[in-house]
Formats: sequence, structure tokens, C-alpha cells
Amino acid sequence: MSDRIDRRGEPRTGIDEVYTVELACSGLPFTYKFKIWNLSSKGTCIVVRDDSAVLEQIKVGDVLEMKYYTTDTPNLPECLGTEIKHITKDEGGRFKNHTLVGLQIRERVQ
Repeated sequence: MSDRIDRRGEPRTGIDEVYTVELACSGLPFTYKFKIWNLSSKGTCIVVRDDSAVLEQIKVGDVLEMKYYTTDTPNLPECLGTEIKHITKDEGGRFKNHTLVGLQIRERVQ
């Protein structure tokens, strides 16, 4: 049994419609695709390996264009301006050796 307490402001739910997000950063040779782990009305979360170059390219407050892929149309992503809300190392939790990156969709990109 875990003694951890969930201190988030509202409950999280699993994702049924959006399941991955694609991120491209200038200065990185690759585009990265991440599974979305949970969702609230205020945002979502991705899990990034601690040694990923992505963590060197992003910071809290950045607004990046990201492509969101859904289960119903996996080949037609939606481009959305997304703000990095938090970057939190998962110290010994479920995602050991990973960092949680909180995202909040800000605007639809034309």
C-alpha cells in the first residue's frame, strides 16, 4: 500500500480520444512522440525519460506548436499551441527515471 497522497487540484482521467502528442523543438534533429497519460480540464501530462534531449530544450512557460493524434483519426493530427505548465521529476514513483511534463492547450494553430 502506498502512503502517497494525490495533491492535484482535481481528479485526472484516462484519455479515450487523444492518445499521443508530437513535439518538435528547434535544435533537435528528431520529432518526438509521447503518449498522453492523464487529462483534466486544466491540462494533460506526458512522461519524458530523464536523459531525453527534449528536457534541455523546453522550460515552464514555453508555448509550442504540438500535434495531437486521436484514436478516431490517427493519421490526421490537430496542431495546437500548448504551454509547458510544469516539469517535475518523478522521484521513485510509477515513472522512475522519468520526468512528468504538464501541458495546457492554449490555442488552435491554423
